[in-house]
Amino acid sequence: MAALRRTLHLATLAAGTRRSLAGSLAGNCLADRCLWDKVYAQPWLGSVPTFDWFFGYEEVQELLLPLLQRAQAACPLRVLDVGCGTSSLCTGLYTKCPHPVDVLGVDFSPVAVAHMNNVLEGGQGQTPLCPGHHTSHLHFMQADAQNLEPVASSGSFQLVLDKGTWDAVARGGLPGAYQLLSECLRVLSTQGTLIQFSDEDPDVRLPCLEQGSQGRTVTMQEIGPFRGITYFAYLVQGSH
Repeated sequence: MAALRRTLHLATLAAGTRRSLAGSLAGNCLADRCLWDKVYAQPWLGSVPTFDWFFGYEEVQELLLPLLQRAQAACPLRVLDVGCGTSSLCTGLYTKCPHPVDVLGVDFSPVAVAHMNNVLEGGQGQTPLCPGHHTSHLHFMQADAQNLEPVASSGSFQLVLDKGTWDAVARGGLPGAYQLLSECLRVLSTQGTLIQFSDEDPDVRLPCLEQGSQGRTVTMQEIGPFRGITYFAYLVQGSH
C-alpha cells in the first residue's frame, strides 16, 4: 500500500531518524490511536513545533488561498483539518493566510492535540503564534474524525482538509474510510470544498470518492513532485 512508501517531512531531524520512524510505522495498523500516541510522545517532538507527512503548508498554499478567497462570503472562513496530528497545515493557515479564518484541527490522539495547543500558546518558552489576519482564530480539539458530532455541526465549514487521514483509516478497512468521508461531507457547507491530500493513485482513489461523494463533483490535481514523490489533491465540491 502507498502508506508503506511514505517518509516524514521533518527537515529538523536527521535522515536516519526519519527512516527509523517511517519504518516503525510500516508494520502497524495506521488506524490505531495507541500507535499515534506513542509516535507523538517521542522525545524529539518536544524540540520541533510541527512535522508533516507528505509536505507542509508552504507546498499547498497556492492551492488553498484561491479557494479561501472565493469563499469570502462567510467571514471568518471556517476550516477543519481532520486527523491534523502535528502538521503545519493549521498553523500555516492561521499565521500566514491574509484572509480571516477560523481554523479547527482535530485528532484522536490527545498527545498530538496537547502538543499543538502548546505550540499555539507558546509553551516551553516558545513565542505564541500570531494570526496572519487580526480576526483569525485557531483551535485544537481531540475528536474522532469518523464521528464529528461532538465538535462540528452540519454544514458549518467552508473548507475541510484531510492530509493522509483517509489513507490511515483505510488501513483498518474501507468502511471506516467511507464513514470518515461521510462525516467530512456532513460538516461541509453546500458550496464548500473537501480536499484529500494523498499519494494514492487516482485510479484507486477517484472511484472511491465518486461512490461516496453524495452527488458532489470530484476532481484531482497533481502536487509536486516533492523529494521525488508525486502527490494528489482530490477535491470534492458542491455547486458554485
